[in-house]
Amino acid sequence: MKVEYDGTGYSGWQYQKNSKSIQENIEKALSKILKLKIKIIGAGRTDKGVHAFGQYANFKIDKKIENKKRFLNSLNFFLRNNLISIISINRKNSIFHSRFNAKERIYEYKIINREGSLSLNKSKAWHVKTKLNISLLKKGAKVLEGKHDFSTFRASSCSAKSPIKKMNSVKVSKKGDQIILIFKSKSFLQNQVRSMVGSLKYLSSGKWSLKEFKKIFFSKNRSYCAPPAPACGLYLRNIKY
Repeated sequence: MKVEYDGTGYSGWQYQKNSKSIQENIEKALSKILKLKIKIIGAGRTDKGVHAFGQYANFKIDKKIENKKRFLNSLNFFLRNNLISIISINRKNSIFHSRFNAKERIYEYKIINREGSLSLNKSKAWHVKTKLNISLLKKGAKVLEGKHDFSTFRASSCSAKSPIKKMNSVKVSKKGDQIILIFKSKSFLQNQVRSMVGSLKYLSSGKWSLKEFKKIFFSKNRSYCAPPAPACGLYLRNIKY
């Protein structure tokens, strides 16, 4: 399944006791339709407040879905009040795993760089009033590309076996007062994207020089990291298989 959602009112993708999750809502809807207890596997565990245009998940059932269009419409009917949409659903072979078979994950971070407060983009972007230097932002983004130890940008609760990741690309674009950063990698550490964006903001706002930014990144020390960017500006854009 390809899934789109507004993560504003959720504790994140993953099921948690005593809090609202994307996974739980989809599982409940599937269970109602299929009249079975359904467990879904998500391709990525987006955090509290993070949105998605292209999250993926899979589930296994013994019965065949005869009418895919009707099934999709029924699923979206039950999810209509939850700001969750199932964009498409396709049959895969039994060994498919939405998390482990992913070849590349694409995250987008949205910044609105202006004085005026947000209305249309409220809870959908990071409002930064300080004028950001796009040239410095792009230079910092370039430093992050390639294979590195990303310990500086790793949450203390991260369960990944290794802090070493290969950042395929980091692209920065600006249109009007909107700045978009696109991060591409096979996988990310917990809080990695938000921590990188927070540090790039320190660089582009003049709080750090490019030399300081590099020094902090290569220190592999989380305590030197800038405060992570807020979750509201982060989107899981797509996953390639």
